[in-house]
Amino acid sequence: MQLDHLTIIAPTLEAGAEHVRNLLGVDMPFGGNHPEMGTHNLLVRLGDDVFLEVIAIDPAAEGPGRARWFDLSDPAVVKHAWDAGHRLRGWVVRTSNIDTVLSAHGAILGQKIRVSRGGRIWSFSMPSDGSLPMDGVAPSVIDWGAQGHPAMTMTNLDLTLVEFVIEHPDPTAVKTLYQRLGLQNPPRIRKGEQHRYRAVIKTSAGLRELY
Repeated sequence: MQLDHLTIIAPTLEAGAEHVRNLLGVDMPFGGNHPEMGTHNLLVRLGDDVFLEVIAIDPAAEGPGRARWFDLSDPAVVKHAWDAGHRLRGWVVRTSNIDTVLSAHGAILGQKIRVSRGGRIWSFSMPSDGSLPMDGVAPSVIDWGAQGHPAMTMTNLDLTLVEFVIEHPDPTAVKTLYQRLGLQNPPRIRKGEQHRYRAVIKTSAGLRELY
């Protein structure tokens, strides 16, 4: 498993777009809708096989009748984290065999669900209540299937992910978790007063930090 994409979990798509605009100086293009989740997103490349996503509840969609992914079933949780400055809160790793991964680590990563956007269908891991695995310390897992990774089809705004950092009060425990999960090239972990993400991204105007 290796890093697939980073996710800003926003109260609205417009708020997420403004946050990225303020920090990176770009306007992210619309990605699409997820009918199984009642959400929609913005997408932009950060390299050949990694991208940035902004995701929010789609106010025009019907409720999914199940928990939404990325904590979006609880708007109060999303707003509280947003107001506290925790906006980059999701990270997703990819695998070509999600069933094997979840048979070994389903207690941490959740269960497999089917999700779609336009004509693309894939498998994704999610705890039954829609929460972030281990409150975001552990990643979500995606398996793109035969269609492969979509990054090369996304808009190129000259953004490149330089470094992804996870701050945590107990870095040793987090490193042990990532070794147990078998993550390839895991995020850099450093000690912090609270758990949070930071991403260093190269833009046409220089290095910028996304959080």
